[in-house]
Amino acid sequence: MLIIGIAGGTGSGKTTVARSVIDRLGKGKVTFISQDNYYKDHSELTMEERALINYDHPFAFDNELLIEHIAELRAGNTAYAPVYDFTVHARSKAESIELKPNNIIIIEGLHVLSDEKLREMLDIKVFVDTDPDVRILRRVVRDIEERGRSIQSVHQQYLSTVKPMHEAFIEPSKKYADLIIPEGGENEVGIQLLSILTEKFLSGDRDWSDL
Repeated sequence: MLIIGIAGGTGSGKTTVARSVIDRLGKGKVTFISQDNYYKDHSELTMEERALINYDHPFAFDNELLIEHIAELRAGNTAYAPVYDFTVHARSKAESIELKPNNIIIIEGLHVLSDEKLREMLDIKVFVDTDPDVRILRRVVRDIEERGRSIQSVHQQYLSTVKPMHEAFIEPSKKYADLIIPEGGENEVGIQLLSILTEKFLSGDRDWSDL
């Protein structure tokens, strides 16, 4: 089993890179895990209290559960990831995502490289490095269209948590990357290189010295 971790700032194109690699390899060969589904559950708090949580800090994620699920997959067992509802800042009580063991596991998220224990489980560590202006514009569009946020709340969150947490934790985690892909999904060469690495693994070729 090859486990690939893809990290990067908000709106950097992490998911696009992951999906592009999966499309090249075939969906049946890859299990995809989004770190976003592993936000800690705070359903015991009021909506107002949940809205005050810093969701851009590494501690906002239940990485212990994520690591436990990766270990289950490595052991050949099925795991069930939670589903996180961003509109209410809580996990869904009725839904889960079935994760089946596979030859390739791709984990994507803000802090995939920030957590040492999680980082140790990765065979290939990727950082998607995209210009901040592009990232914030993508974040604005996503949060308004998909998460029902107002432009004022997106602006406030960006200044108070998104930007400071990126500078404190996400950007420094780039030093752990084996492969840095500038401009995310726009970088065909970087996506192709990552795809070639995984294809060589699937074929049984573990010699990557010729790349």
